[in-house]
Amino acid sequence: MSRIDIAHLKQWVGKEISDVDTLSVRHAHLMAATLGMAPAGLPEGAPLPPLWHWIYFLNGLPSSELGRDGHPARGGFLPPVPLPNRMWAGGQLHFHAPLPLGAPVVKRSRIASIEHKRGRSGELVFVTVLHEVLHEGRVAITEHHDIVYKEPTPAGSRSDAQEMPAAHHSMRFLPTSTTLFRYSALTFNGHRIHYDVDYCRDVEGYGNLVIHGPLHATLLAMYAHEVTGKPLKTFRYRGVQPSLLGSELTINADVHGSEARLWSALPDGGVSMQAAATFI
Repeated sequence: MSRIDIAHLKQWVGKEISDVDTLSVRHAHLMAATLGMAPAGLPEGAPLPPLWHWIYFLNGLPSSELGRDGHPARGGFLPPVPLPNRMWAGGQLHFHAPLPLGAPVVKRSRIASIEHKRGRSGELVFVTVLHEVLHEGRVAITEHHDIVYKEPTPAGSRSDAQEMPAAHHSMRFLPTSTTLFRYSALTFNGHRIHYDVDYCRDVEGYGNLVIHGPLHATLLAMYAHEVTGKPLKTFRYRGVQPSLLGSELTINADVHGSEARLWSALPDGGVSMQAAATFI
């Protein structure tokens, strides 16, 4: 019998929170250093690179209000899903206007939907959060963020092979333990799968530290902008399988006119994340 009381969880649909922040130039320079970029191209007033809004609006709770995984305990803004593993599954974004570095901004968030499904690995609960980032009273980014709750990953399990086109553009990126530490610090992400290898192996079933899903998505979105030279209009991404510390990622782009298909490939050829972008 399922232990998921979906009717109870759906009471969280419509729950709202809001936050304010300033797009600190210093914080953007720290992000640039984390990705191996020069900060010179990020002065005050410059447009924030795509998906870098994730390093702002940080929520810091005392340790007493965290769950065993290092995330905020469930049952506050997010519903109390009784499945142990929580992952950043994917999402879609619409970019309506640039966000200038140094500007004050507002974020409004609302639980848009909660769905219960069964997959090959067991029960799954998907929570979709709608975020709106506003500058000077106007919505600059609309984002649907998908979170999945699941059972631990069985050792040695793999996702189905993904058929991808030939890449027009490719680059390699090797995350290190320092990369993971810095990105966790920049996003104030306490999830232990990114820094506690014993927890990864013994509790959540991963063979090593897990490379952040949002870091994958950021690399793909930035690469789409880099190879086309065009601002993004939309960006849709989905995690296919986790990538672990020690894996060199190949960031790929297949561009056709105003659209691009993107994916991050693992050393064995498997796909970790895939995405699609359109441009202004």
